[in-house]
Amino acid sequence: MGGWSARHRRTAVAGWLLFVVLAAWLGGLAGSVKLGDAEQMPGEVARAQQILDDAGIKSPAGESVIIQSTTLTTADPAFRSAVGEVLGAVGRTGLTSGARSPYQSGAVSADKHAALVQFTMADAEGTETDKQVSTVLDAVAAVQAHHPDLVIEEFGSASADKWFQDQFSDDFARAEWTAVPLALGILLIAFGALVAAVLPVMLALTAFIAAGGLVALSSHLLHTSDDAGSVMLLVGLAVGVDYCLFYLRREREERAAGHDPETALRIAAATSGRAVLVSGLTVVVAMAGMFLTGIADFQAMSMATIVVVVVAVLGSVTVLPALLSMLGDRVEKGRVPLLHRLRRSDAAGGSRVWNAVLTPVLRRPLAAAVLSTGVLLALAAPLLTLRTANLTFEQQLPKGNPLVQTYQRIDAAFPGNPAPALVVVKAADLGSPQMKRAIADFRSAALATGQLHEPIEVTLHSAENVAEIQVPLAGSGNDKASEDALRTLREDVVPRTLGAVPGTEAPVTGSTAGSHDFNQQMSRSVLPVFGFVIAFAFLLMLLSFRSLAVAVTAVLLNLLSVGAAYGVLSLVFQHGIGASLLGTAGVGAIESWVPLFLFVILFGLSMDYHVFVVSRIKEAHDRGMDTRSAVSYGIRTTAGVVSSAAVIMVAVFAVFGTLSMQSMKQTGVGLAVAVLVDATVIRGVLLPSVMTLLGERNWYLPRWLNRLPDLSHTEALPSATAPQPAPVPVPAPGPAPVPQLVGRAPDDHRPGRSPADV
Repeated sequence: MGGWSARHRRTAVAGWLLFVVLAAWLGGLAGSVKLGDAEQMPGEVARAQQILDDAGIKSPAGESVIIQSTTLTTADPAFRSAVGEVLGAVGRTGLTSGARSPYQSGAVSADKHAALVQFTMADAEGTETDKQVSTVLDAVAAVQAHHPDLVIEEFGSASADKWFQDQFSDDFARAEWTAVPLALGILLIAFGALVAAVLPVMLALTAFIAAGGLVALSSHLLHTSDDAGSVMLLVGLAVGVDYCLFYLRREREERAAGHDPETALRIAAATSGRAVLVSGLTVVVAMAGMFLTGIADFQAMSMATIVVVVVAVLGSVTVLPALLSMLGDRVEKGRVPLLHRLRRSDAAGGSRVWNAVLTPVLRRPLAAAVLSTGVLLALAAPLLTLRTANLTFEQQLPKGNPLVQTYQRIDAAFPGNPAPALVVVKAADLGSPQMKRAIADFRSAALATGQLHEPIEVTLHSAENVAEIQVPLAGSGNDKASEDALRTLREDVVPRTLGAVPGTEAPVTGSTAGSHDFNQQMSRSVLPVFGFVIAFAFLLMLLSFRSLAVAVTAVLLNLLSVGAAYGVLSLVFQHGIGASLLGTAGVGAIESWVPLFLFVILFGLSMDYHVFVVSRIKEAHDRGMDTRSAVSYGIRTTAGVVSSAAVIMVAVFAVFGTLSMQSMKQTGVGLAVAVLVDATVIRGVLLPSVMTLLGERNWYLPRWLNRLPDLSHTEALPSATAPQPAPVPVPAPGPAPVPQLVGRAPDDHRPGRSPADV
């Protein structure tokens, strides 16, 4: 692929540009199909939404305005006047319906110092509601301005959705505009030249654009989501830049070693190109494990990530060789003098930092292995206390957020009101005496439990034989009290009343029910996903390196990096240690989907470095080096590029750790910590020490496994650039021997070099 692209460089570049433009144009033309409400959640929640969808019932976006005072009671004239003004202001917008006075609905707090005006948005369809709710929010804010002695604030599904969408758009834009310049700056330091730094970023961005169009097209078969777009940017930018970096650095290294441009490209294609291909395949396989969750949003994220990784790999092994062939040495244009000299110095003798680290590691591999393993286990120790949960609205948002404060006021004055359960009743005959009696019995049984509260609101859709019953739950929404109330509702109250009528379905939905069903589904899918990812990653490493030890080591080292990331997440976001540095606080739990998501992503991404480093070690070993020398050579020659790639990934992921949403913070920090640990402690200390201890056993493959397909690199490369271990001195007298490069004939000297230079 690399050879063809270099020989047909104009065709390769034009073909890539045409592919990107066509993919983006067709994707924009077709539009993306987003997941529907019924697809997004599993269990009873999905069934409840499906009943409403089949009946053509659109659940209106409910809103509440709290009027509260520390001195006045709901009976005072001034308080009543404020309630009347809220009702009038909301009604005059023409965008609401069903506004109810608290004096009629009974939505008055137990202490008589707070009341709720409840209404629904007239149009609950998607974006329109989000736009319309702004007008209603402005009307409520105007009433608040007239009554500074009262608290008058609005909260509901429409206003919350609006805030989330606005914040999501702002955060996403900030991530884009921060991550790209960061990656460019780091690449400039890594290459010391502007053209070489811009090339990987441009390829990663074009890969992301093309992947966005392809995902839009594929969404007509497998629906996508906003989360999928975020993950596609996160992973696409990181791996796209990394893959180009691996390839470009190897090509420049071979050119610096004296090879002609064509030979340098052939070596880069056969070595780094292959490493990119294996790395990309590993990420794809790992992400495919997300399909086993049975959760549509995860499947959408998996699809988007697979597409962007495949496109990034395709660009790295086709258009990149063509561009390098076209540019030649002009890729070094725009040199930054100091950075360029520093890079050349490191390239000549290896990174001074990594040389200083690696020397004692190889001298005492057992001590290094024990010490580094101890550090990783210490980082992973908080994992033993890890607790997952669907974070509540107030846990997700930054502390002191106005929306959170309003939510907390409503929750304190009217327990269970901001997030009531919804029982969706599908009956054979909603108007039958038996059904009417069952609904009345349901109300009595619910209140008798002490866990379900008023106001219980019943909405009948007689033509469709469907009823909606809203029931406030005890607790905050995701605590034990709410879970117990939900269990009582589902397992006791509903079966004894509504479920006793033949031909009746009554699934329970709502935020608490959604969290419960989601967590149940996640728990069931953890073992299949973990098993799938580990098994296939092991198999890929086995086929790629034809070594049992390399495959086992890869899996174990990846598990250590994931464990360290989990431990740091628990320490920071659950226990709050160091959380203030990230502008947040400990919330007592990790978002339920984050650990599984991190495991899949990290297992794929960690293989990038493992494949790249071990490929270089095996390349040196295959050319005659003993394992210790091959490990030393492989680590030293890849340390610079791995460090640069890791810094880029950490920087991109850290940007997501600065966003507003708690779940995005946890994802960004978890990924950044794992990649940092992986590229430093694991690849720089633990991997070389373990491989040194294993010695020639690293390359052991049982005979019965020889029948497996061979994905290892067997092509004979041009002259190797790997030096032999220092030769044993020849006793004087006589001339000193000339050190030889493996695979190079004694008289095969590079142009312009003496035998001594060689």
